[in-house]
Amino acid sequence: MLSAGERPQPPHASIVDTTVSKARIMPDLTNGTNGTNGTNGVTSKAAQMQHIWVVTGPAGCGKSTVGNALRTELAVPFLEGDDYHPASNKDKMGRGIPLTDEDRWDWLISLRQAAIDALSPLEDNNFHPPTGVVVACSALKQKYRDVMRVAAYGSPSVQIHFVYLKLGEEVLMQRVTQRQSHYMKNNMVHSQLAALEEPKGEWDVITIDVEGPVEEVQRSVIDAVVEKLAEYK
Repeated sequence: MLSAGERPQPPHASIVDTTVSKARIMPDLTNGTNGTNGTNGVTSKAAQMQHIWVVTGPAGCGKSTVGNALRTELAVPFLEGDDYHPASNKDKMGRGIPLTDEDRWDWLISLRQAAIDALSPLEDNNFHPPTGVVVACSALKQKYRDVMRVAAYGSPSVQIHFVYLKLGEEVLMQRVTQRQSHYMKNNMVHSQLAALEEPKGEWDVITIDVEGPVEEVQRSVIDAVVEKLAEYK
């Protein structure tokens, strides 16, 4: 049986013309049309599509910064993965103790459920769910990414994508050292890099080199996401 990372890419669905304002790249589900064409009542596949964008990489690569930039650009919710760690995980990381697989399972499942909830019609979104959600999640190993991939299982209208932020150890260490109040200590970068399984041959992953300035990185990520969305025309 193929693993989730080896599954063939599902057929692309239609999506709106990406020449429109980039703040409206994702189809609008909040316009009161319920995803139907006003002239013939035919349900629009583009209006039904929802995308989960999981921004991945080790501590210090810029997941939160890039995630927030995508939230603004796509006009969708953003979930900060760190917020879903239980206190026991934060305590371990704060003391420089690497997390085990067992520590991560409940965290990943909670974060995955939060992404599913964000795409669901709820009172919080006036029962008009957004057309996507951005999630910051280290997802260092393929099996962790496979846990997140379950969010799209059985939902042909949901597509999941991973945006892997690739950065060298020296720069990662510099960035983490500068984060004064964060529970993740710089010695944890070594353990994260030791655990890291770079996504290779996984069809739903976009890899971005993030060595450059923040503005350049954000532009590269946004351009790559726009290009990916254009495949769904």
